Amino acid sequence: MADAHIRSFYDAATATVTHVVNCPVTRRAAIIDSVLDYDPKAGRVSHLSADLIAAWVREEGLTVDWLLETHCHADHLSAAPYLQQRLGGRIGIGAHITAVQQVFRKLFNDPAIPTDGQPFDHLFADGERFQLGELSFEVLHTPGHTPACVSYKVGDEVFIGDTLFMPDYGSARCDFPGGDAATLYRSVQRLLALPGHTRLHLCHDYPPASRPAMWVSTVDDQLAHNVHLHRGVGEDDFVAMRKSRDRSLQMPQLLLPAVQVNVRGGCLPEPEDNGRRYLKIPLNAL
Repeated sequence: MADAHIRSFYDAATATVTHVVNCPVTRRAAIIDSVLDYDPKAGRVSHLSADLIAAWVREEGLTVDWLLETHCHADHLSAAPYLQQRLGGRIGIGAHITAVQQVFRKLFNDPAIPTDGQPFDHLFADGERFQLGELSFEVLHTPGHTPACVSYKVGDEVFIGDTLFMPDYGSARCDFPGGDAATLYRSVQRLLALPGHTRLHLCHDYPPASRPAMWVSTVDDQLAHNVHLHRGVGEDDFVAMRKSRDRSLQMPQLLLPAVQVNVRGGCLPEPEDNGRRYLKIPLNAL
């Protein structure tokens, strides 16, 4: 099997990493965790980040088969539909997105939010496999941060979303609706049971001043150095730490705008009778 070619794009505004994975033989590609630029002060969306990726894909002569989401993001809006219009491909996410849609349909009191996985083109089951040219992917259900989190494994490369961060930052929060620290611990153990040289590609990095942004580590790196989940940390200790830490964290700035878009596969709400689209902000709900 050919080795995957990977090009990653870091969006400093949201600290998000978008990965473009392609088969070097067939030039078939997948875009993982894309970003739609959003200015919360002006309520304005734009496409600079997505356009940079689209331009690179075209320059490389790639054909996009998949626009993949590791989960329903709370810190940025997905650009998957925008990229789909320009590059093609199918939008995919883990099958448990239906549970997330149910939670946020109720939170936003919005019957237009679907609960059957629409408008995603494909919902991946745990253990499901798919081809990208000569590359064979396996989908791993890795919940805890959200119920629908999945990781995409191709050879020795795994795209793990928010499950883990760089070792000096630790692990994902678990206090969003449907999150659970014990579940996250077990998901991480599944990832850390992979061979030590396996490369883990992250969705975010929040670097200290002492280093630049980074988004690749290995299983061995995480086992040796992760400040929350290094080798020897037990489930009870992790859960206690995670719950205490989560209580001290503020909600992400883009949580409410992001989730009501991302549960729709990145589609913005339909225009109202004046031709404008609106996002809802539930007061005192979180």
